[in-house]
Amino acid sequence: MSADARVDPGPDRAFLARAALTRVLEPGDEHGGRWLREFGAEEVMRRLTAEDPRPAGLDGVGPQRLAGYRRRAALADPRRDLASVAGAGGRFVCPGSPEWPTQLDDLGDARPVGLWLRGTPNLRTWALRSVAVVGARACTPYGAHMAQTLAAGLTERGWVVVSGAAYGIDAAAHRGALGAGGATAAVLACGVDVAYPRGHAALLDGIARQGLVLGELPPGSHPTASRFVLRNRVIAALTRGTVVVEAAHRSGSLVTARRAQRLGRLTMGVPGPATSGLSTGVHELLRGEAALVTDPAEIIELVGEMGELAPERRGPVLPRDLLGRECARVLEALPAGRPVDLDEIALAAGTGTDEVIGRLYELHSLGFVERQGDGWRLTRPAAGPGVQSAAARRGAR
Repeated sequence: MSADARVDPGPDRAFLARAALTRVLEPGDEHGGRWLREFGAEEVMRRLTAEDPRPAGLDGVGPQRLAGYRRRAALADPRRDLASVAGAGGRFVCPGSPEWPTQLDDLGDARPVGLWLRGTPNLRTWALRSVAVVGARACTPYGAHMAQTLAAGLTERGWVVVSGAAYGIDAAAHRGALGAGGATAAVLACGVDVAYPRGHAALLDGIARQGLVLGELPPGSHPTASRFVLRNRVIAALTRGTVVVEAAHRSGSLVTARRAQRLGRLTMGVPGPATSGLSTGVHELLRGEAALVTDPAEIIELVGEMGELAPERRGPVLPRDLLGRECARVLEALPAGRPVDLDEIALAAGTGTDEVIGRLYELHSLGFVERQGDGWRLTRPAAGPGVQSAAARRGAR
């Protein structure tokens, strides 16, 4: 549908008013969100552009702030913004649009007025099966590797990776998804036509071609510190869960994780070295409500449907692990490095010599022990670390 068709007056007036209000209200403005809930977008715009400098019902803010809203409302040109984003291959969606992801409604009065998008996938469909992967900007090589690996594995399993397109963990997550030919979405704190950070212009173009770039601010808008913080609530609400890969105690990614917790979303953390300052924030999360994850399967087990379980974790199965309990006890009774007679083996194993003889011949057939004169000894492969350590303990006693 063309931009002109989308902004015709009549049935689409509320749509047009919401597009205009993205120029007026800052992201997360709960006063504006309450006005929208009580009066609707068209009425809020009508009151903000009325001659009365103190419109009825628009309370909760001071006169200077209200005057700022009114100046912005007078300058807003939603048709121009819609044409501008359409020229960049984008569109605008808002509550009531078929593409609106309704999980954002969990933000209450702080939900976005609407979202500007670049990219062809359907945001509502994608958000139903999405995971946020966030973390430190100044990440370590370990953190970048983990973010890229997790993102690639998630997208290969049909999940959408959402992040903020910042340097560090965010960029590694997006690149991991793109490199695997998978789905990724970048939530910006600026207009979707603005390359920020500038060094990620090519990355953002790649995301827009293969996935989605989205944000609350209209075309041409630039980021501020507060907008970055408020952007994080969209990442938290949009996704099924948030994975923090690396984060110091004051990291902005912890804001995303804690907002996700308050919204009832799953919060996960990837552990790092105990000595790394960039993992202190993650470890603090893990001491609380966050779940520890180390690979895509573990993430999907938490956020996916019933039955999407991670494989059971266990070490390699050694030949000794397959022995019966009696055989294993006799095998452990043999010291490493020297032959022993039946009586010594029976004493160490705590059983009779007849039982020992039967188990020794069974172990011999399996290649664990061998005869040497009148005694028995371990074969070289059987004298592994586990056997040696047990024998060493007995020798020390």
